[in-house]
Amino acid sequence: MSATPTDLPEFTIWPDLARRANGGSVVWATDESFAERENLIRTPEPAFDPDEFGNKGKVYDGWETRRRRHDEIGQNDAAIVRLGIPGQIKGIVVDTAWFTGNFPPQFAVYGLTCDELRTGEEIAALPDSAWTTLVPVTDAQGDHKHFFEIAPTGETAERRFTHVKLEMIPDGGIARIRVHGQPVPDPRFLGCTIDLASVENGARVTDCTNMFYSRPDHIIALGRSRNMGEGWENARRRDDSNDSVTVQLAGEGRVRWIELDTSYFVFNAPGDIKVTGLTDTGEEIELVAKTGTLPDTRHRFLISDPLEGESGPTPVVAVRVDVYPDGGISRLRVWGDLTEEGRRSIEDRW
Repeated sequence: MSATPTDLPEFTIWPDLARRANGGSVVWATDESFAERENLIRTPEPAFDPDEFGNKGKVYDGWETRRRRHDEIGQNDAAIVRLGIPGQIKGIVVDTAWFTGNFPPQFAVYGLTCDELRTGEEIAALPDSAWTTLVPVTDAQGDHKHFFEIAPTGETAERRFTHVKLEMIPDGGIARIRVHGQPVPDPRFLGCTIDLASVENGARVTDCTNMFYSRPDHIIALGRSRNMGEGWENARRRDDSNDSVTVQLAGEGRVRWIELDTSYFVFNAPGDIKVTGLTDTGEEIELVAKTGTLPDTRHRFLISDPLEGESGPTPVVAVRVDVYPDGGISRLRVWGDLTEEGRRSIEDRW
């Protein structure tokens, strides 16, 4: 059975570097006769309709290969995922949801660092010695989430990966692969004002009061949301409090302007919002005073820091967005400049 949110290991709080919404792509697979390889990195949890059949048989929300026969016996199927956001891998989830009589007996996961632009076929042609074992050959269970935490120390934990290879031994179906980790951006591209809250640059959600309908880290994902489900939506409040989400920035920075997007939230946008910056000493800096918001609208706020000095606004390491009393937002952008300390922290990870 699939794990419930309270059962999830701690590493799953890190962003999924492989998911499609973060720019991930399945660049190669040995076979996808029954179900497409792209399903492996879809954001929604796997779904199943027992009555749905297609021209190739039962429809599965996952990746499924044909049964190996004759001269193919002894070979294994594999798929290669290019991480949308390269990074240090903290843990991996291999999910065989809904695959009960057709899951692989075993599987393994390997990692690769390759910054060159190469096709999936070129990546697949690399020798086995180029790959690092992330998950050793493991016996699989059907309709089950398999969790694998990467040891927090050592060469594998500190290495930045760009690709993972999922190997099925010998064939079968897997619904999803999640690759949770610390994004490691290329500091060469961070020489100007950047989105300090972007998951691609290394930001992550560290606290959230309520995520009843959808994950809060959606708000720092790449690109624009395509529907309400790709944002953060909390439950309806019936008390005198309010909801909030806190984002650890990519690095310490001076905030210049903020965008808060309520796209697709038509009848459930917040009534008001407030944005507070947090310094490395815990001091709170008001970035956007409590103000009314509009539904289905991109809001932009120029930052006027009352403590601003000659060098610019007060540096902050995190921002907290309060929504009053509740309501959903689709994206948060925090544009600013890295301080020397902020850049140094990113270079150290690189």
